[in-house]
Amino acid sequence: MKISLSTLIAVLSLITAVLADNGPDRPFMPVSTYSIIAYDSATGQFGAAVQSHWFKVADVIWLEPGVGAVATQSLADFAYGPIGLEMMRQGRSAKDALSGSLASDSDREVRQVAMIDKNGVVAAHTGTRCIAEAGHLVGRNYSVQANLMRNATVWGAMAQAFESTPGDLADKMMAALEAAEAEGGDIRGKQSASMVVVTGKPTGRSWADKIIDIRVDDASEPLKELRRLLDISRAYQLMDEGDRQITAGDFKAANEAYGRAAIMAPGNPEILFWQAATLVSAGQTETALPIFKQVFAADSSWRILVPRLVKSDLLPDDKKVINKIMEQ
Repeated sequence: MKISLSTLIAVLSLITAVLADNGPDRPFMPVSTYSIIAYDSATGQFGAAVQSHWFKVADVIWLEPGVGAVATQSLADFAYGPIGLEMMRQGRSAKDALSGSLASDSDREVRQVAMIDKNGVVAAHTGTRCIAEAGHLVGRNYSVQANLMRNATVWGAMAQAFESTPGDLADKMMAALEAAEAEGGDIRGKQSASMVVVTGKPTGRSWADKIIDIRVDDASEPLKELRRLLDISRAYQLMDEGDRQITAGDFKAANEAYGRAAIMAPGNPEILFWQAATLVSAGQTETALPIFKQVFAADSSWRILVPRLVKSDLLPDDKKVINKIMEQ
């Protein structure tokens, strides 16, 4: 492996900065797991998803809009995350960033690391001392990697699921995680999972740059919970769209967004309540009444909120209408 002097100097300076932030005695964490990092060339979005029998596995994935994504696991050194992203931010490819980071790491044979950059360049490393079964597979715009697996077929199953599943990055990565588990998964079992998808270009608003940001730190069925949270996350994105349409005065579009959200998260009283309120504002009170009834039956506190919305111009100042709602 040939590493330029400038790359080595850059890596060493970054490691010095990271150690200064985290302390020279920061322990390496045994995060044995399976993960995927991916890039959508059409949107520029980056995604990463992971599952492990280890608490709070979300710490192993690192992403930055317009820059790249990193997964660092096995006997993990979390410094690979910020160092890899910083090197890619400076214009180095994922391959150079990974090569440079590994060259400066005397314990690289216990590491499993993958990086991907804004040009879709992918690089991955599985050290010779990672606990079997361990390996990775690099495909077009993605990498899957796993260690301490029950079977050596896990990462291949992940790759096949990612490539064959329709939808966006979140859909495809979720399928890859579920395929890993179906293939045998972590030999120790299950505990935590996480998924993050970021925008293609940074907006300067960190809260807007994360399209998906969900994590399950400790659960008996982390992937099932992650799938549930993914559906809820998308439902609330539709809720946000509904809110924007209400602000713009387009109640029809708002109701459509809320209706789709209700399908994504059936039975959620928050979503149902705002869908019903929007229907009333759009002049469809009779359609809204049974929805209000369902919400009030689940939790009567929502009934108290109804008259308060009049002052905020979110329900009409019409006593007959408000009384109809309150009677449900």
